[in-house]
Amino acid sequence: MHLFLLAEGAAEQPPNPIIPIWQEIVVGAIGFALLCFILMKYVFPRMEQTFQARVEAIEGGIKRAEQAQAEANTLLEQYRQQLADARGDAARIREEARADAVGIRDEILAQAREESERIINAGREALAAERSTIVRELRSEVGSLAVELAGRIVGESLEDEARRRGTVERFLAELGEGTEPARAGGRR
Repeated sequence: MHLFLLAEGAAEQPPNPIIPIWQEIVVGAIGFALLCFILMKYVFPRMEQTFQARVEAIEGGIKRAEQAQAEANTLLEQYRQQLADARGDAARIREEARADAVGIRDEILAQAREESERIINAGREALAAERSTIVRELRSEVGSLAVELAGRIVGESLEDEARRRGTVERFLAELGEGTEPARAGGRR
C-alpha cells in the first residue's frame, strides 16, 4: 500500500518542470526521427542540387568573365595597334605633305627663276637691239659730221656719195679699232 499511496501522492503532486514526462520524450523522439528522415531524403538533396547549381553558375560566370576580360584585352590591344598605325599613317602623310610642299615650292622657285631669266634675256635682247639701232643712228650722224668736218679741213666737197661712204666707213672702222683716224693730209 505504501506504494499505492506514493503513486497516489505522486499523481496529486504537480509534475516537475525539470524532469520531462517519458511519453513526451518518446513522441518528440519519433517526431524528430521522422523530421530527420524527411530532411535527409528530400530537402537536403534538393538543397545540395541548388548549391551545386549556384556553384556551377558562379564558376561559369567567373569563366565567362575571364573570357570576356581576355576578349576585352585582345580588343584593347587591337585598338592600341590600330591607333599606333593611324598615328604612323598620319605622320607619314604629314611628311609626304611636307615633301610635296617643298617640291612645289622648289618647282615654283625654278619657274620663277626661269621666268626672270627669260625676262632678263628679253630685256637684254631688247637693249642690244636698241643699242645697235642707236649705234647705227650715231654712226650715220657721226659719219655725216665726219664728212662735213673732213670736207672743211680738206677744203674740198665730199658730196660724192661713194666717196663719202668709203670715207665714213674707213673713219668708223678706225674708231672701232681704237686707232686714230688718218689726218686730212695723210692717206685716204
